[in-house]
Parts: sequence; structure tokens; C-alpha cells
Amino acid sequence: MRALLLAAGKGTRISRYLSGNPKCTVDIGGERLICYTLDLLKRKGITETALVLGYKADVIRETVKGHEVSFYYNPFYDVTNSIASAWFARDFFKDTDDLLIMNADVFLEEGVLDDMMGTELSPVLFADETRKEEADYKFYYENNVLMKYGKELTGEDITGEYIGAAKLDAGFIPEFVEQMDVMIGRQEHSVWWENVLYAMTDRRKVYVRNIENRFWAEVDYIEDYERILKYRGMR
Repeated sequence: MRALLLAAGKGTRISRYLSGNPKCTVDIGGERLICYTLDLLKRKGITETALVLGYKADVIRETVKGHEVSFYYNPFYDVTNSIASAWFARDFFKDTDDLLIMNADVFLEEGVLDDMMGTELSPVLFADETRKEEADYKFYYENNVLMKYGKELTGEDITGEYIGAAKLDAGFIPEFVEQMDVMIGRQEHSVWWENVLYAMTDRRKVYVRNIENRFWAEVDYIEDYERILKYRGMR
């Protein structure tokens, strides 16, 4: 199994707290978030990891120096969204291994990664059912099948919060790349990479798996960062 981490964005919602540095380079208690993630992936047997860079790519390259990781670059990071970052890394999809895709500013406790690697569902997005109304991006799913998605979902239309990670098995990857190519060809470069999966929900099952009360946090707001520090015993 391999892993693709998306790290091209500017992170405007929290950048003023980070001196303008990329979100994945925050200090989480003696180490940088991206280094923690790379070490965890390697320890769990991920055979190859790639990073898609954009904003302050040189800072991230310097941060991960010494780690076994390959790089792709989205030169249009300032005017595109993460679907473009995934598209610039499309050659990384051309293999026979299953693939984890996640946003590089996501912190996962070890058990979450175990669950992600162990599930046989595909394509599968991961969600946290303990966070609903306060969730940033919300899912509604039944029997692990995604039915609705969006920031605007409310009430009983929310089953859980999307955590920013997915798993694609090798057999599904060509279908994913084909749909991604179609969307980029239509100039739909301002949407998230997850929209590739959302676009398929009318013709195939896209699954969601709950992470079972394990800890995760995405560094979008200062409160998220503080949650990580508290979990790590730094606050």
C-alpha cells in the first residue's frame, strides 16, 4: 500500500497563527506534523509515500529532509483546489497497489491508520461520528454508503464529520483517474479531490467508515491545533 499526501494549499484560515508557514509543518510537541505522519506511515508498512507541494514548497522540502518521500508540484496552487494537486500527481496513481489519500494537515492517532489500512471497503472515506453539528464538512450515510455530503447539512442529515482521508483499492484507481481527467478537462479545478468520488455516487457505491472514537484533527483553525497539543500532552 502507498500513500499520497496533499500539501499544496495556503491554509488561509489559520496562517496568521503560523507565521505564514504551511499547516503541515506545525510543531506538535518536539516534531513537525508532516514528519510525524511520514514516520507513522513508514512504521505501518506503507511502501511509498508522495507529497504534492505548492505553497512554500521549499519550507516543506526542508522540513522533511531525511525522510523517504517523493514530490509532485502544483504550480497553480494559488488559483486551484486540491483536485488539481491530485491531478498533477496522477502518475503516482499508476500502480498495482492500494492507495491512501489524505490532506497533509491531518493528524491521526495510530489506531486510525490501522483502521484505514485494514478496511476492505473501496472507495472509502473516513468519518468521525462523535462530531456532528460542530463538524466542518459533514456526511450522511446509511449502511456505510455515502448518501449526502456538504458543509450545509444539518440535524438528522448528519451521520459524521469527514476527516480528510480516503482509501482506494488498486482495482478502483483507473476509474478514479478517468473521472478526475474528465473533471479537469471540464476546467473543474476549483473543487476538492474528494469531488471526484462525490461525482460517482449516482452510479456506484462510495463508502464511509467511522473511525470509532479515535483521535484525529485537521489543522484548519487554531482550536484544531490546540486539540492536537492537548492530545499530545503539551497543553
